[in-house]
Amino acid sequence: MPSETLDVDISNGVGRIVMNRPDHANAFNLPLAKELVATARAFEADPEVRAVILTGRGRFFSAGGDLGEFTAAGARVAPFLHEMTLYIHQAISHFHRMNAPVIVSLNGTAAGGGFSLAISGDLVVASRKAKLTMGYYKIGLSPDATSTYFLPRLVGLRRAQELMLTDRVLTAEEALDWGLVTKVVEPEALEAEVQTMAEEIARGATLAFGGAKRLLTTSFANGLETQAQLEAHSVAGLAESQDAKEGMAAFLEKRAPRYEGK
Repeated sequence: MPSETLDVDISNGVGRIVMNRPDHANAFNLPLAKELVATARAFEADPEVRAVILTGRGRFFSAGGDLGEFTAAGARVAPFLHEMTLYIHQAISHFHRMNAPVIVSLNGTAAGGGFSLAISGDLVVASRKAKLTMGYYKIGLSPDATSTYFLPRLVGLRRAQELMLTDRVLTAEEALDWGLVTKVVEPEALEAEVQTMAEEIARGATLAFGGAKRLLTTSFANGLETQAQLEAHSVAGLAESQDAKEGMAAFLEKRAPRYEGK
């Protein structure tokens, strides 16, 4: 699909999205927000996409919102910002609910909405040079891009409050210790590490991944019995899939499964 702000491709079951505004630190503007949700929606609907990589071009993953465009909006900044955040939120919702696991390749600094987008990934692999900071209060704004949903679940309320109210900057190693990223690698190894991980996941049981993602989404809101019912419904439904039949047959036959995402 043609895109002004993203580089998008699909290969070997892996959909790759590269935010491509390096001269603006991959900051969110309205075209990027619209294209991100369109791509997320397309990937969610495409059975050929069985893993997703999300990254940024250049030194930054994303610096968050493009403050130059906020200022240029003048008296219309409120509706402009509301529209843009709605697109970003829709994109994250599609990423979060699609069957394909989303791997964030944290190539550099993630700030503000970029921080929020980064931590929404199912897996986050960070360059050792990456840094993370919220940065909202410095510009007089409250957090967005779903960070108030994901951050307390990942690090707990006290640490979420610290990050949101002090704008503490975390190194990649600190982010790993806090549970915000999955793995830290050397900068020169990042692309190969993430590609290998994505291709391995793309060969996996895509429907089962989706089931796990949806169950984890509800686990903080439900009581034990309700969550157990959802688990029973999910595992029983998946048992009828071709992937489950293949997985069980491969296990009994002591061979590697050949999943097709069906």
